[in-house]
Amino acid sequence: MTIEPVTVPLVEARHLVKHFPVRGPGFFARAREVVRAVDGVSLQVAPGEIVALVGESGCGKSTVGRLLVRLLDPTSGDVLFDGESIFALGPRELRAARRRFQIVFQDPDASLDPRLTVGQSVAEGLEIHRLARGRALRDRVADLLAQVGLLADHAARYPHELSGGQKQRVGIARALAVEPRFIVLDEAVSALDVSVQAQIVNLLLDLRARRGLAYLFVSHDLALVSQIADRVAVMYLGEIVEEAPADRLFAKPLHPYTQALLAATPVPDPERTRQRLLLPGEPPSAIDPPPGCRFHPRCARAIERCRIEAPARREIATENRRATCHLIDAG
Repeated sequence: MTIEPVTVPLVEARHLVKHFPVRGPGFFARAREVVRAVDGVSLQVAPGEIVALVGESGCGKSTVGRLLVRLLDPTSGDVLFDGESIFALGPRELRAARRRFQIVFQDPDASLDPRLTVGQSVAEGLEIHRLARGRALRDRVADLLAQVGLLADHAARYPHELSGGQKQRVGIARALAVEPRFIVLDEAVSALDVSVQAQIVNLLLDLRARRGLAYLFVSHDLALVSQIADRVAVMYLGEIVEEAPADRLFAKPLHPYTQALLAATPVPDPERTRQRLLLPGEPPSAIDPPPGCRFHPRCARAIERCRIEAPARREIATENRRATCHLIDAG
């Protein structure tokens, strides 16, 4: 389904910038350069909406996800949750606000404490926010495990006793424990087998329907994104180059980079063929991005204007989509 924009989005990123300093050799060396991981990203997520953020590895999409839940502080820009800046919150207010937004990481082996049982990991958020204790806490943990397709007996197990899919279900249960309204899914299924991916995606869709959750689904798998997303934002070298409802983007991508990404997506039907659009070279360095359009060194359709002038984001109101490309302006 397509969710139209609302007056007050649940989550809104405004001109987010995140630069990481690159230091020279030596402990006391000063930063000589910066990695422009995120460079002016604006994005909205409506209540109950699933927005996918896609792009090549290193484009900055995981950094955007961490900024939206304030695991990182931005170099500049802001994130509003229900119209309130999360970066203006003090420690006590932020701790309370974290109930409303959570994150599920790509690697459950790294995000789950191997010294804690499954039950202890899921109960941690409930205890921190004083949502349950004693028998009520145990019952709540068992209910959360059941919601993600695990047995109550799994509460006594340690992460090394679980499969990859089971560990990711634990990560989802832990995120759900504090009853959030928004969850960042940072490549949450990319490390799983295809059959397990389908189970987790169905679980996420079911939880969205039952709880009214909104997701930012960070992924590089466009075939998977086409099954789950309401809207898709495409990132390249720290910037969003195209954003559109999923059905319109997959039917008719506007930006040359989006077209190349979709052309590279495998087709499951052996009777069908798809013309590949090969991109020359590697993405430019995020330390020293090219002038003008950042995609122009790899774009077969680039014109002289692309090399010297950064394109502005163009709104196509009739289609509820945006794209950043001089070629679209030129028709």
